[in-house]
Amino acid sequence: MLQKALVLVFAVAGIAGSVGCSTTSHYLYATVPAANELAVYREDPFSGTLTALAGTPYTVGDGAESVVIHPSGKFLYVANPGQNENDISLFDILSNGYVNEIPPRTSVAINGNGTPGGGTQPKLLVMDPAGNYLYVMNTASDNISVFSIDTGTGVLTQTPDSPFSLSGLTPLNMVLTPTGNFLYVSVSGGQIGTNNGSILCFSVSAGALQPLSSPLASADGGNPNGLVIDPSGSYLYVANTQSQSIAIFSILPSGALEDNVAGSPLADIYSDPFALLLDPKGQFLYVTNQGSSNVAVYSIDSTTGLPTALTTSTSAFAFTTEGSPSFLVEDPNGNYLFVGNQGSSAGIQAFGVNSGNLNPLLTYNVGNTPSSIAVTQ
Repeated sequence: MLQKALVLVFAVAGIAGSVGCSTTSHYLYATVPAANELAVYREDPFSGTLTALAGTPYTVGDGAESVVIHPSGKFLYVANPGQNENDISLFDILSNGYVNEIPPRTSVAINGNGTPGGGTQPKLLVMDPAGNYLYVMNTASDNISVFSIDTGTGVLTQTPDSPFSLSGLTPLNMVLTPTGNFLYVSVSGGQIGTNNGSILCFSVSAGALQPLSSPLASADGGNPNGLVIDPSGSYLYVANTQSQSIAIFSILPSGALEDNVAGSPLADIYSDPFALLLDPKGQFLYVTNQGSSNVAVYSIDSTTGLPTALTTSTSAFAFTTEGSPSFLVEDPNGNYLFVGNQGSSAGIQAFGVNSGNLNPLLTYNVGNTPSSIAVTQ
């Protein structure tokens, strides 16, 4: 089974950053679980070309699955879900892109009160926009661990009430609103009598999670793997892999989700939509279709939030990738898009971005299946 994680990125949450005109190099970090590695590249801001740093990839924790960068650019965190790990690695980021691990690694297997029985298999890391809290999705224990972050040292301290239970529902993905006030977690079940997955809704206060009064919303489709929120925090987009659709929900001031967008869920003519990314201005939505080996692009109606197929692309609003594209991230300038593919070639592809259209640049083979990418600001 493919190793799958979204950063959505990735965070997406906090990773894509804001569009700018920086001419300094950025650094791209990719986790490679099968090899227990962290691959590191310098990104040329003028061409999008990636150059592997000498001496990398690093050997890191067992099954290294998810990577996230602190907003300060000083620290990097990696989730290690392997059998001898169940922990989070902390790294200092040097000015030349290299990183140094700061031991010891932080266990998720301990509760916030110091007793055993916390989290198992940390698969996804999401950080709040201010860089004060790290949220850890534990897929074997069906819960979310929360750690406060010392902004001076990067050291993690688990909050007293952590981890937070998902009531036996196994998480697929999670995303924070741009304000950091609400957290949404997608799960494969929860809707009795249907094949739909669900979205669990939490309010967030000082890192603590509190289920909303209506904590469970239908995902309007099966296996809701992809999640992304527009920059204004008005809409949540969900990629339902099993039902080949994209659902759009309005986010109310209370954090509740309302299924009121006309035209939602939107049928995907391609197979197995998996990961989603919105550009920093919320104008274009990118969708990886694992079964069709492409990235589809939609323009977003700023009034209704509804995606519309980008008609200027050359092949039915989709751009060809390697096999099984599974996650994607845009560089901070908004000029380049990087796609992680989990097929037999196991590569990272670089695309130039022009008004939503993608221009293929180069492909980088990382040797084994990559699972997440983070890029410095």
